Amino acid sequence: MTASMPVLLSVAGLSRRFGGVYALRDVDLDVVQGETHAVIGPNGAGKSTLFSLIGGHLKASAGTIAYDGTRIDRAAPHRRARSGIAIVFQGARLFHGLTARENVMVGAHAATGAGALSATLRLPRHSRDERRIRAWSSEALARVGLADWADRPAEALPLGQQRALQVARALCGHPRLLLLDEPASGLRAAERAALAQLIAELRAGGLTMMLVEHDVAFVTRLADRITVLDLGRVIAQGVPQAIRADQRVIDAYLGGESAP
Repeated sequence: MTASMPVLLSVAGLSRRFGGVYALRDVDLDVVQGETHAVIGPNGAGKSTLFSLIGGHLKASAGTIAYDGTRIDRAAPHRRARSGIAIVFQGARLFHGLTARENVMVGAHAATGAGALSATLRLPRHSRDERRIRAWSSEALARVGLADWADRPAEALPLGQQRALQVARALCGHPRLLLLDEPASGLRAAERAALAQLIAELRAGGLTMMLVEHDVAFVTRLADRITVLDLGRVIAQGVPQAIRADQRVIDAYLGGESAP
């Protein structure tokens, strides 16, 4: 990532109010193409709300969201997915009873034009799309190291590999922007290390990512820039080293932790 790379996502004055309480207020941030941009903050800071607004699962009370230069804050979630935005939410579930490959193939349907009618009638276009999606699923499974699990039941995978499978499902749609909401939550140390390696490889491959995570050490190893939220507002933005040394961040989130 270089400073000359274009902005892929731009959030301006974004707010979300629930009754009289603001979950997010006047948030501004830009995500540059090719970077990994982390969002951190204490519980209730508004991190997951921000992701839901970007993905279209919540409507903003105020502000704008632009993706690749076009406003999307009024676009439906499926239109945002087709434009190249994929989200792996914390606690996202696998489809039990399906194989790992079948779970991954679900992620590609938003990127194709074939609908339920063509599938029901077995139109030629549907057959072509299914072959293409199957190839995409193989590529995504290989990318996350699960090629050997393709035809096994998804629920048989250990938790760490289930999380990788959720990432593969998002990758199968060939996103330009991948949002990961606390992907390391509940993982053991070895599983967290494997996930960090996967994210680093995706970053090296040029994929633009936003990452919400509580583990500051995990984030600072992976992120190019970090936005810090507290009580729904941005209190700091910058490179990891600057964030770790920012007194506002230390007071609000890091407690007694000092900069490395």
